[in-house]
Amino acid sequence: MTDSPARPAPLADPHLVYDPLAGDGPKDVVVLGSTGSIGTQALDLVLRNPGRFRVTALSANGGRVALLAEQAHRLRVRTVAVAREDVVPALREALAAAYGPGEPLPEILAGPKAATELAASDCHTVLNGITGSIGLAPTLAALEAGRTLALANKESLIVGGPLVTALAKPGQIIPVDSEHAALFQALAAGTRADVRKLVVTASGGPFRGRTKADLAEVTVEDALAHPTWAMGPVITVNSATLVNKGLEVIEAHLLYDIPFDRIEVVVHPQSYVHSMVEFTDGSTIAQATPPDMRGPIAIGLGWPERVPDAAPAFDWSKASTWEFFPLDDDAFPSVNLARHVGQLAGTAPAVFNAANEECVEAFLNGALPFNGIMETVTRVVEEHGTPGTGTSLTVSDVLEAETWARTRAREITATTATAEARA
Repeated sequence: MTDSPARPAPLADPHLVYDPLAGDGPKDVVVLGSTGSIGTQALDLVLRNPGRFRVTALSANGGRVALLAEQAHRLRVRTVAVAREDVVPALREALAAAYGPGEPLPEILAGPKAATELAASDCHTVLNGITGSIGLAPTLAALEAGRTLALANKESLIVGGPLVTALAKPGQIIPVDSEHAALFQALAAGTRADVRKLVVTASGGPFRGRTKADLAEVTVEDALAHPTWAMGPVITVNSATLVNKGLEVIEAHLLYDIPFDRIEVVVHPQSYVHSMVEFTDGSTIAQATPPDMRGPIAIGLGWPERVPDAAPAFDWSKASTWEFFPLDDDAFPSVNLARHVGQLAGTAPAVFNAANEECVEAFLNGALPFNGIMETVTRVVEEHGTPGTGTSLTVSDVLEAETWARTRAREITATTATAEARA
């Protein structure tokens, strides 16, 4: 097994606080992906804590301009950005409706580079809540500009591995995924040398306990019925295939500089324990809360301080049962495949992620069966082989690999659909 070279310190270390703009008053925050699940919950947290946080700018893809305009007005932001230039007229109209007569309207940025421009703007913290690898450029821009990065966009770290690690200063990235926020907090209980392994928990998704054969006939509606979390369709399907957990294993390796053979995945249906750290003395520290993303978001925005009442706590006077099960690698091969591409490094994680995004879209559109997602992703990864490995990765390498992977995944999907139609 080959792991990437050890770094002087993990990217995410609760013992280190990166705070170049420390001072009195609320933290200025830029929220990328403000109309999505992470973004809307982050803004709820900000509105409940006006003395701690102040949002200066918002970005969104552009599919919900009325909500974006409402958010901009409530938070009195300076700038709003949309990736889709075609929605600018509708956004202007929505802003005019949301703001009162005489109220100054925010500046509008539009286009595929708008979020990246915001990520480098004047602020303390950038919350990257964009979904998918398109979040890489904003992640790099925020780090290069010296902002604290509250990272919910795991894909940018995974596909950009060496690019991100080369730019990030110790303590500059605070993870917002529930699992990695849990590991981040549990790691505060000891030193890096004390860590024996990381234990990442998985709910098991809607198909926990089913065999690979059982999964052959599941529908899109079945896959979108997550038992614990309310998320967007792509992330929900990733949770059903456990691709999301595979990505989290790669993310944990990059954030905490722990070898892949010391990162374990266990199934925990209740989703109360969000992850655990086992230390060398036999102690295991678990971070537990009822399922609610506002807790991890509060860690991302507020660390090293905690935000009171950010999320609900347990009522320990009530009985409850917490279960843990081993992962079924036959039914859910995604985690082992993710370990493999993580060890290959280079452009392999980008290929894995891009092929998966294409296959999930094909599944949602009825063009690919559920098991076909991982079968196709595995084939694309195998065809890619190991080009682009090493530490000389560039953004162009990532984009080229993603383009190839998307094209190849579409080709395989189309061939599969044609063969099934003829059968």
